[in-house]
Amino acid sequence: MKKYIPASGISMDRRKMLKLGLMAGSAAALPMQVVNAVVEPNKDTNVIFIWLPGGLPHMDMYDMKPDAPIEYRGIFSPIKTNVPEIQVSELMPMHAKIADKFSIIRSMHHDFSDHGGGSKRFMMARDPKIPNGTINDSPAISAVIKQQLGPLSDYGMPSVIGLGYGSVGTMGPAWLGQANAPFLVPGDPSSPNFKVANIGVDDKLANRLTDRMMLLEGFDKVRRDIDGDGTIKAIDKFNDQALAMLTSEKVKNAFDLKKESKKTRERYGMNDFGQKALLARRLVEDGARFVNVNWSRPFATVPKTSASNWDCHSVNCNLHKDLEWRLPPYDKALTALIEDIYQKGMDKNTMIVVTGEFGHTPKINPASGTKTGVLQPGRDHWPKAMSVLVSGGGMNMGQVIGATNSKGEYPIDRAMTPNDLWVNMLQHLGIDHNLVLRDELDRPIPVLPFGKAIKELLKS
Repeated sequence: MKKYIPASGISMDRRKMLKLGLMAGSAAALPMQVVNAVVEPNKDTNVIFIWLPGGLPHMDMYDMKPDAPIEYRGIFSPIKTNVPEIQVSELMPMHAKIADKFSIIRSMHHDFSDHGGGSKRFMMARDPKIPNGTINDSPAISAVIKQQLGPLSDYGMPSVIGLGYGSVGTMGPAWLGQANAPFLVPGDPSSPNFKVANIGVDDKLANRLTDRMMLLEGFDKVRRDIDGDGTIKAIDKFNDQALAMLTSEKVKNAFDLKKESKKTRERYGMNDFGQKALLARRLVEDGARFVNVNWSRPFATVPKTSASNWDCHSVNCNLHKDLEWRLPPYDKALTALIEDIYQKGMDKNTMIVVTGEFGHTPKINPASGTKTGVLQPGRDHWPKAMSVLVSGGGMNMGQVIGATNSKGEYPIDRAMTPNDLWVNMLQHLGIDHNLVLRDELDRPIPVLPFGKAIKELLKS
């Protein structure tokens, strides 16, 4: 088997492969399924999938009910946008200026109210066997995307990336094998100490890798000679791809936010939300295909009245004070990303999705705050109705799709599940949403057991 030799002249190193997470396991972890579909993915499309862990409070952001009783509507008012039929929270004035560049889905729903269960339901596109925890019993759709598109894009970038994740969580590949787990980038890109591990090598490390590979090549040749089922050749393929990424200046530069101007970085916001959004844009611009961005909290220091993520129970935070702290950087970062995508002419190729695992209770439930010790407003878990924002992707923008009842409790028009949204995302990437895989027991498993494209988003 002919090896790919990167420009640096280094061949490959299995230990670096393990650290990169593109294989992340032994030969037994390599996917063994048979794909029952032939796909020709679009090489130039991508998805930025922004995940709000804890779930966004739809009644306070994108599905406000100003005529509902005060215990439902809260204290914030909706404001008009540049699209007459779209209103958003007064805490998101930048959204109001670019509503023609996004659409809001107000009728998404499912049945799992636990964080783990709701996240798995969304990411696996099927009911989890266990309604809590973060261990997938079926592959996350992001793992299917990586399995279909390969660990690296045609441009040498990791195909599937998790920004802000220290562990795979509900992006787990299950029986698809750890080779299809995302490339994880933990940390806050706005931190002065932020660094992406295992990207780029200096001359000293390059020499060490070369010396080690000369020693290992003899052993590898013997192992290949006795390789009967192709497993070792498969490992070689992943190793070559991993080291190509490790030694790529293009990949290293894509992760370097210092390449951006101060003005651009400040437009996004010098905080976790803003710099992750900017980094996501850079990554898809240079060839990444699916970037899952975790927006938990905008700043490292969390006020006593706020929560560490979007889980706005009254025991965790004062709902209203938390949103006054959280939504301005959210508003700034998301609108900067959307505007940037459009200004750069990336809006047809780049699809942006913003969601959490569920919405929050339409009725406010006051309780004593754990940190504040005083009675304060909050909302609990609510999967029966949730809002999702989408932008770009060559889709129809400037519209509201679906509706909930007068108190925001459940859909009354165009009820949808996460599966419908996944159909659109897979179609955008050029992956057949009717794809059927075979699991470790050779059973045929549809990637999406059900779901139809959200037709309102599609241009005729």
